[in-house]
Amino acid sequence: MLFSCTGFHLSGTVTEPAMQSEPETVCNVAISFDRCKITSVTCSCGNKDIFYCAHVVALSLYRIRKPDQVKLHLPISETLFQMNRDQLQKFVQYLITVHHTEVLPTAQKLADEILSQNSEINQVHGAPDPTAGASIDDENCWHLDEEQVQEQVKLFLSQGGYHGSGKQLNLLFAKVREMLKMRDSNGARMLTLITEQFMADPRLSLWRQQGTAMTDKYRQLWDELGALWMCIVLNPHCKLEQKASWLKQLKKWNSVDVCPWEDGNHGNELPNLTNALPQGANANQDSSTRPHRTVFTRAIEACDLHWQDSHLQHIISSDLYTNYCYHDDTENSLFDSHGWPLWHEHVPTACARVDALRSHGYPREALRLAIAIVNTLRRQQQKQLEMFRAQKKELLHKGVTSITNLEGWVGHPLDPIGTLFSSLMEACRVDDEGYYGFSDFPENMGQFKSLEYQHLPAHKFLEEGESYLTLAVEVALIGLGQQRIMPDGLYAQEKVCRNEEQLISKLQEIELDDTLVKIFRKQAVFLLEAGPYSGLGEIIHRESVPMHTFAKYLFTSLLPHDAELAYKTALRAMRLLVLESTAPSGDMSRPHHIASVVPNRYPRWFTLSHIESQQCELASTMLTAAKGDVRRLETVLESIQKNIHSSSHIFKLAQDAFKIATLMDSLPDITLLKVSLELGLQVMRMTLSTLNWRRREMVRWLVTCATEVGVYALDSIMQSWFTLFTPTEATSIVATTVMSNSTIVRLHLDCHQQEKLAGSARTLALQCAMKDPQNCALSALTLCEKDHIAFETAYQIVLDAATTGMSYTQLFTIARYMEHRGYPMRAYKLATLAMAHLNLSYNQDTHPAINDVLWACALSHSLGKNELAAIIPLVVKSVKCATVLSDILRRCTLTTPGMVGLHGRRNSGKLMSLDKAPLRQLLDATIGAYINTTHSRLTHISPRHYSEFIEFLSKARETFLMAHDGHIQFTQFIDNLKQIYKGKKKLMMLVRERFG
Repeated sequence: MLFSCTGFHLSGTVTEPAMQSEPETVCNVAISFDRCKITSVTCSCGNKDIFYCAHVVALSLYRIRKPDQVKLHLPISETLFQMNRDQLQKFVQYLITVHHTEVLPTAQKLADEILSQNSEINQVHGAPDPTAGASIDDENCWHLDEEQVQEQVKLFLSQGGYHGSGKQLNLLFAKVREMLKMRDSNGARMLTLITEQFMADPRLSLWRQQGTAMTDKYRQLWDELGALWMCIVLNPHCKLEQKASWLKQLKKWNSVDVCPWEDGNHGNELPNLTNALPQGANANQDSSTRPHRTVFTRAIEACDLHWQDSHLQHIISSDLYTNYCYHDDTENSLFDSHGWPLWHEHVPTACARVDALRSHGYPREALRLAIAIVNTLRRQQQKQLEMFRAQKKELLHKGVTSITNLEGWVGHPLDPIGTLFSSLMEACRVDDEGYYGFSDFPENMGQFKSLEYQHLPAHKFLEEGESYLTLAVEVALIGLGQQRIMPDGLYAQEKVCRNEEQLISKLQEIELDDTLVKIFRKQAVFLLEAGPYSGLGEIIHRESVPMHTFAKYLFTSLLPHDAELAYKTALRAMRLLVLESTAPSGDMSRPHHIASVVPNRYPRWFTLSHIESQQCELASTMLTAAKGDVRRLETVLESIQKNIHSSSHIFKLAQDAFKIATLMDSLPDITLLKVSLELGLQVMRMTLSTLNWRRREMVRWLVTCATEVGVYALDSIMQSWFTLFTPTEATSIVATTVMSNSTIVRLHLDCHQQEKLAGSARTLALQCAMKDPQNCALSALTLCEKDHIAFETAYQIVLDAATTGMSYTQLFTIARYMEHRGYPMRAYKLATLAMAHLNLSYNQDTHPAINDVLWACALSHSLGKNELAAIIPLVVKSVKCATVLSDILRRCTLTTPGMVGLHGRRNSGKLMSLDKAPLRQLLDATIGAYINTTHSRLTHISPRHYSEFIEFLSKARETFLMAHDGHIQFTQFIDNLKQIYKGKKKLMMLVRERFG
């Protein structure tokens, strides 16, 4: 590496070693610096990136690490000043000689201007020196390649979140925060460049035109953009002209039509609450006419904030700021009863100050303000509790509650609770080397897992035994337990859920000790007793954000230490009032200018399915924990039955309870099994009259569960089947399963118990057959086979329903079952009833009922002449299809009726005559069917069907010839066809060729 350092200019060559596919390269690097900042860089490598190339970094590190090996030279102007005229001339001429092709034109031009008295160059005193550095009054900032920033952001945005572009943009935002922390003025410049590219994204106008929402990840990038601008304008040491410039730029972006709204698609629901000031003219406007709040609105409003308040300055600048003689106990006291400072300001705004202090490299100041804010919140919490206790009787009597926060702190665009938590956690962070405090704190809280947190010696404004860690945990619990209204819009609602889960995830990384358990106990009690200020208060507004996720965390944390409090908290959180038709509407007449900003609307909870699943998870967690505790299980069961409205979730809980109760490594927990059964029964009742694609699975599962509980449970569900099952379910699934051998073996039943259970099943079957004979009759007959009286009753139900409510298909099915069971006469009776419902037209020669008709005729034929004679008139009346009738006719002429009688005994007798009843009637009907079918087919016949038609006539002739005068009838029939259809010459020619 070759290098030189002249004044404030470092230059050198950096050699990059050869790689397998790349030769060695030598790069020329030049770096200018001023007051510990690199102000410009150039490198011959040609790499284009936002960050310095490796060669610039290498040269800089070499200069830092080996300063003795870099010979320093005075700025070139100082060196020239030491030369005489001859030396100066020699210097210039040698310089021109070495670089004559590059500098000769410029040298000649400069020489001409210097020799001209009136030239502009002679009007300026002295000459520039690039190695001398800037004037002390000049602004100095780190080098930033603005063009490359713009190109990179544009490229990442164009990739639409693919190829890791979202991660790259987040890295850019992290870089901005890093620059702010180093108090590098380029932070605002870089964020401006990034914002301009975001605003120029062509997708914004496209989405607005189409009315579609931007993707969730893209939406989060805009959130971070807005938060960063909030940090920048809240820089405690920025100049007024800087802030004015930023405000102008922010207003310009804010006025663009496609500028994203703060909460996604619903940007107009909340007025200006950032500064916690009384509402102005906008307060009473209709929500549709108020201007939309964009991602920049809060930063614009924050430009009105300042840091000149003397109380605020004392808070952030000193650990010793107290007033032990201060006894003003009003709502907005400057100090608490300990004499410790408080800071009363709209909470998100106050926390934005903390974030700004941290972001701009003032972590200790941020910590002091954070502690003052948390102490203020704790004091307010205590005051609210006292206020509610004084009004509790009246409020509970009215059954109403108040919403004191339309803007919830968890899920808020400024993430106030997350900011306080991060600041306090940073103060108690200990790394592997035992260092704690304000090292380079991680912006990404996900890094916490590799760190350890301790109750370090704390700030003096904390109670005895408290630490930054306990304060961080407590403020997280306060924020998570705050009662707040569910925001409008899908994105805002998803953000509430996401931020809650993120904060709980961070809390779960902290190992609870006795000190922290005390905090949990304290906050759980506060939240349960704090009335309308708490999401766990006795009465809440129906549109309050539910507490299920938070309560599940509280429950699991408290359970090993205070089970009673854990259950009380979780049970209180189980409610989901937005689904309750009788939920309290709440009192909106608050003195905080809130009534005017709550829209009258039916709630649109886009995240309701997620919320219900979290409610289900909370219930499942309690069921698991309560195993073996009868009282607790009964209480949890009551809560589930009262608060969960989704049948699928109750079914899931029933299954969960069943699995827990029947774990392989222990005896079944009978109480938990009963809970499982109760939940299953509730599911049956809920889904009995509604369509549910899982219904069959639910019924089968319930029978399994009841089997595990015992024979009395099975008997019970059969006794009350009509409140739980449809008749089809009761017979085909419930009773059939109960009567199966596997169930009898599983229950170890004796003969008496088996008979009692079978009796209940038969009673159920008969009741179902009466209620729905079409679908239950066959099952009823099957279930009643072993009891003569019950079987006869079931058969009579079928006969009674056969003439009105049953189809021929159902009757044929039952008839075949009867024959199979050895009741041919009953089968015959049902077959005749089925025939009465049947109607086969001439062209239905592939109808599925044909097999049933053939079977019925075969059955009648086997029983005897009388039965056959009785069914043939029914066949003639019901069947008009010639091929089916001819098939029946042929079968009847092959054997003698009753030839194979009952018990397989053969009967002797003559074949039946076709000239006498009943076969004469069947023959005439068959011939008539062929004649009618022929005329019907000839009405719309096409040439491609001619050959098929000739074959049909051939079959017809076979039937005609079965009659004693059949030949004459057929000849007359053919002659009539020739006369009637003589226009179909080709067809008639084929008829003559075949039949004369």
